[in-house]
Amino acid sequence: MSSPPSPSASPFWDKARHADRRGFLAARGRVRAAVRGWFEARGFTETEVGQLAVSPGNEAHLAAYGVEEDGRRLYLHTSPEFAMKKLLAAGEARIFELARVFRRGERGPLHAPEFTMLEWYRAGVEVDAVMDDAAALLAVAADAAGARWFEWRGRTCEPRAEPERLTVAGAFARHCGVDLLATLDDRDALAAHATRLGVRVGADDDWSDLFSRLISTRVEPHLGIGRPTLLTEYPICEAALARPNARDPRVADRFELYCCGVELANGFGELTDPIEQRRRFEIEMDVKEARYSERYPIDEDFLAALAHMPAASGVALGFDRLVMLAAGARRIDDVLWTPAP
Repeated sequence: MSSPPSPSASPFWDKARHADRRGFLAARGRVRAAVRGWFEARGFTETEVGQLAVSPGNEAHLAAYGVEEDGRRLYLHTSPEFAMKKLLAAGEARIFELARVFRRGERGPLHAPEFTMLEWYRAGVEVDAVMDDAAALLAVAADAAGARWFEWRGRTCEPRAEPERLTVAGAFARHCGVDLLATLDDRDALAAHATRLGVRVGADDDWSDLFSRLISTRVEPHLGIGRPTLLTEYPICEAALARPNARDPRVADRFELYCCGVELANGFGELTDPIEQRRRFEIEMDVKEARYSERYPIDEDFLAALAHMPAASGVALGFDRLVMLAAGARRIDDVLWTPAP
């Protein structure tokens, strides 16, 4: 299936361009139906949370769209996470949603400012259970789209294969020659490794900046090649909404799922301590204010609900990216019915 011309060549409603994209869009519908059926067969309830929120999330580098409503500042949500966790507190035990979400400044082959996030939660399970869910959905999507392989930019992945499970520390050791956990309190040590690897180091880069640059340039391109990769046990400072790992509190019960070097999903064993969650949010917002001269409010209602939320694990999966790989598209706009202007 060929990809359509670049978005600048013609509007999405141009008949020729739409005809080129029509196969991808049909595959999207099949994948969507198959995903819904998979969750419903396992006793999940589909939710439909509101898109307006008092806080769009409290991650330092997250950029949201703000709106004014009756003199109040609200935001288009960047994830249904806060609302869905409130539903867990209300008594729901297995929920999923195909949510429209919005993130400012995200545009490119793998990014769109408005996109669909598949998010689901299971109460009373460890993170391994939702890791298995995420891996199973690769085969669901591949079967629905009629795909033998996932392929992107010359990299291939067998979506039905047993995923490799690799810790973040193991990935840094393998692909960077870095003992990552030994650098957790030593920004300069990580900077020295980055310099050795030819990765740019800015004078004002903190540890998290260097971690992000190393993982995106030296680790991610090697993940999910041949078979999926479940990257596990992120440093606790890189997992603002995840609980600490029971065996090693330096890392969190967080994972990401990769195919063809593309991140598809981000999952947590969920943090349910409202005091610790507030502390982490405030740290993130201090960084945001220092970097971008703005901060987002904390959703007090979310923290109140967190105290009543059961132990749970959840995942956010980029549905458009999943369809893109399953359908053989080259960029995310290929699989959006009406790409963003």
